[in-house]
Amino acid sequence: MTGTTVHLAVYDTFADWEPGFATAHLTRHGHTVRTVGLTTEPVTTMGGLRVTPDLALDELSPGDSRLLVLTGASLWDTGTALAPFAGAARTFLDAGVPVAAICGATAGLAREGLLDDRPHTSAVSFYLAATGYAGGAHYVEADAVTDPATASRGALITAGPTEPVAFAREILGLLGVYGPEKLDAFHRLFHDSDPSAYEVLEG
Repeated sequence: MTGTTVHLAVYDTFADWEPGFATAHLTRHGHTVRTVGLTTEPVTTMGGLRVTPDLALDELSPGDSRLLVLTGASLWDTGTALAPFAGAARTFLDAGVPVAAICGATAGLAREGLLDDRPHTSAVSFYLAATGYAGGAHYVEADAVTDPATASRGALITAGPTEPVAFAREILGLLGVYGPEKLDAFHRLFHDSDPSAYEVLEG
């Protein structure tokens, strides 16, 4: 395991389009992306793709990872099947390793109590309010939010379901893949379809 390994949680019904911008650019810039399932049995994404996890959740250690990425999935809102991944997020944050959650995964973190006292976002505020969490005062109306690391916990990125580009921008910035100018160009190119951003990003 290298110091540049990022772990992507995979589970049935996960929204396969949400992490794609991030994982593509992480891989392109020397990171290794490994998939983590509840077990190593194949899962089926929301888009109907079959993914075989590289490792099972009980094999995952924060010490082996730069980041844990949690995507949306129908299962976040239909029971407790994915609760172990929210528990893993707590373990990562407690160990000082960042977590990035988008879409329904933010509700999972809310139920785990991980959004009660730190800035965050999601689809809409009332989506998280329905979980009964205590963090409504810290909800931010934004495409994506990064709450920085402190001495006692890792950084946390959250984003709404329509913002995979902003989600990726925050991840790429947090891990130092791009500096501010290229992060801006990345967002302008893939979010705004600004062709002038291509030369900046690839320069």
